[in-house]
Amino acid sequence: MASITLTDVSVDIPIFNASNRSLKNNIISAATGGQIRPRSDSGRAIVRAIDGLTLDLQHGARMALIGHNGAGKSTILRVIAGIYEPTSGQVIVDGAVASMFDLAFGFDADATGWENIILRGMLLGYSKRAIEQKSQDIGEASGLGEFLDMPLRTYSAGMSTRLAFAVSTSITPEVLLIDEGIGAGDAAFLAYAKERLKSFIGGAGLLVMASHSNELLRQWCSTGLWMEHGRMRMYGPIEEVLSAYEASVKAA
Repeated sequence: MASITLTDVSVDIPIFNASNRSLKNNIISAATGGQIRPRSDSGRAIVRAIDGLTLDLQHGARMALIGHNGAGKSTILRVIAGIYEPTSGQVIVDGAVASMFDLAFGFDADATGWENIILRGMLLGYSKRAIEQKSQDIGEASGLGEFLDMPLRTYSAGMSTRLAFAVSTSITPEVLLIDEGIGAGDAAFLAYAKERLKSFIGGAGLLVMASHSNELLRQWCSTGLWMEHGRMRMYGPIEEVLSAYEASVKAA
């Protein structure tokens, strides 16, 4: 069974080539970002992107990450995915993780669409044989037809996203992490992508999702975690958390 446990997790991000004062002024003026902490040993600043977060998610959880830009949502996802190491605390993830952050990661501009299906699939954890068996279905899902025989560098941005989306949603995830919206190209493909994504999310053992679309979060999530400057502001049923967050935004 999929599960995620974070115990008193903090993440500090050092800022190089910037003075503490100028960095602090910039972040405060933008009203975003984590907490700024000077480091006396080096004179540079660090940003505490997550501060003492404890969280326990079990199989079947559908959690939304809510908050302003720089609140810590993306950092939480990357800690769960194993991309960032926490500065302190413990992270335990049970289950294979599928992350939809950079869909095109692992693509080769000089390789064909078919070849990139294999490359991306292997990065997602498939054996070469397994992804080859799925490649025809993935190719059809992309809707790219004969363009799959062409090198990726000849694709438009929308075509590359179509291919990346088709590969990334070809797996059955245990722990699914989604960061922000997924652009998939033209209107016809967007309608198709929505249905494919719905099925993809439905098959996940556990979902953690960050998005600025509250409608999307209400549709796919049952609980919400409101982050503010790296700290948990509120956690609970999705409607309660979103209502409180929306009220806060209006009052600001």
